[in-house]
Amino acid sequence: MKKQLPKRNEVEVKHTWNVHSIYANDQLFEQALQNLENKVETFNANFEGKVKDSLSINMGLDALRSIQEIMVKVSAYAQLQSSADSTSEENQMRVGKTMLRLQKLYKKLDFFESELKDLDEETLLEASKNSSDNEKYLLDFIEYKKHLLTKEAEKVLTALSPVLNAPYQSYNRFKLVDMKFNDFTIDGVNYPNSFTLFENEYEYEINHQVRRKAYETFYQKLGEYQHGFASQYYAQLQKEKAMADLRGFNSVFDYLLESQKVPRSFMDRQIDLIMNELAPVMRKYAKLLQKVHGLEKMTYSDLKIAVDPSFEPKVRIEDAKDMLMDGLSILGDEYLELVRRSFDERWIDFPQNVGKSTGGFCSSPYGANSFILINWNGQMDEVMVLAHEIGHAGHFQYANKFQNIFNTRPSLYFIEAPSTTNELIMSKHLIQKATDERTKRWIQSVMISRTYYHNFVTHLLEAAFQREIYEKIDKGEPISANVLNQTKLSVLRKFWGDTVEIPEWAGLTWMRQPHYFMGLYPYTYSAGLTLGTVVSKRIFEGTLDPKRWIDVLKAGGTKKPLDLALMVDVDLSTEKPLRDAIQFIEATIDNIIKLS
Repeated sequence: MKKQLPKRNEVEVKHTWNVHSIYANDQLFEQALQNLENKVETFNANFEGKVKDSLSINMGLDALRSIQEIMVKVSAYAQLQSSADSTSEENQMRVGKTMLRLQKLYKKLDFFESELKDLDEETLLEASKNSSDNEKYLLDFIEYKKHLLTKEAEKVLTALSPVLNAPYQSYNRFKLVDMKFNDFTIDGVNYPNSFTLFENEYEYEINHQVRRKAYETFYQKLGEYQHGFASQYYAQLQKEKAMADLRGFNSVFDYLLESQKVPRSFMDRQIDLIMNELAPVMRKYAKLLQKVHGLEKMTYSDLKIAVDPSFEPKVRIEDAKDMLMDGLSILGDEYLELVRRSFDERWIDFPQNVGKSTGGFCSSPYGANSFILINWNGQMDEVMVLAHEIGHAGHFQYANKFQNIFNTRPSLYFIEAPSTTNELIMSKHLIQKATDERTKRWIQSVMISRTYYHNFVTHLLEAAFQREIYEKIDKGEPISANVLNQTKLSVLRKFWGDTVEIPEWAGLTWMRQPHYFMGLYPYTYSAGLTLGTVVSKRIFEGTLDPKRWIDVLKAGGTKKPLDLALMVDVDLSTEKPLRDAIQFIEATIDNIIKLS
């Protein structure tokens, strides 16, 4: 029987992240907020109505960087505590008050961008040439300038941003606080259910009755909330369409892809090639699962079970540290020190507890260490999640160290490359160390079921679903829960064909992911892993010096995604890297079948 999740105050502190490395206590946090408010007042006094030439532009941007550094730290301090326990009234109030105060500051800073907009391009270009620190910011601004509205309109949008961002906040509150899942009983044993237990335990449960019942009761509860969730998501979609129209974009796709610095054809290629060419490969894998488990039929609730569940040793947190230190050592001593610090300095929040965000993420506020949230279940799968998030941490620790705050963040198209590269490095390392065929098969199956299934299937199917929904939005079609359900069902059934039985309730899967409130994010997982597949292979083969990859991480957002990839001789403008990744997945699955 699964235990009920503990409350936050019942988990081991040594396994939680130390948010107080940002501010030692709430008093220092409050002082930082007050300091921030004073800086904004000084900024306004020094620059409002005075941004006229190259000198004043760069002086203003230098001061703005300092303001943004404090903003991200105070925001992280409040948000991270809420992510660890959203049921806490103290955490809710802290994050709420922080966001209200930051909102007032954003409104006060609005003038600066409006004054830049009023300047001619020649003046902005001159300013960019006179400051390497501000060059990228200004060149990006010149490119985006045509989409800015009047000073008054931009002020209104800033004032309305808490309302415009409300759908995502409401989604998380419903999901993490309000939704209570029913227990279920199998053979007289009672099993509790929750978002965290389902996604971290029951989806992988080897008892077929328990797993399938967990799916049934989980999705039954989702169904009770589907219309409210659909309303929240539709509000998000309408907001994005309205913003696209207001800012003069031809479509909501153009609006959402603008900051990614890649054309829509890149997204379409990623979705279409995987939907058409990876689908038959993954059906082969599904048939293998059905065969080794002796299942009469393969269903949607069976897709995440292990190939060899009896060979699934539990991994302690201390063992995970040793494994990661060993596996990632190929990236060099400097990188290894980041891995060590992530454990020793409590960057990682391991426990599953009531009110904690599901899944995993990494936050790296500028000027502070990184913070990694996972829901540790002691399986190899979770070691890969940890490798993934440490990939994000390593990336931004390098970028934050070598770039100023304007230049740290690369395009979303690239953002998942460092994380997925780490996953594959770990997989290759463990396979290399394995001394018997069963262990090799097990590691290969983890690589398929975690790294590739998660990024090339789960997130890619989200992307295919998103594309259809956004096309409806661009056409002015209304969206309801039924439309969302049927669209998701259609995508799932197209990918899995008649190999996997996809029940009607699987259409509710769209309710599980927060990614739909983050623009065109889901497809970028497979884009990052496409690059990660090539990079990890070359590092292991010795044809790519790991130092060159570290240089890419240090570059942060100073280059466009294609140029970052070219730093390690990978041309993402062609289909070849993606086709090579699909071929690698197929060869790995064929080898698992052979070893089975």
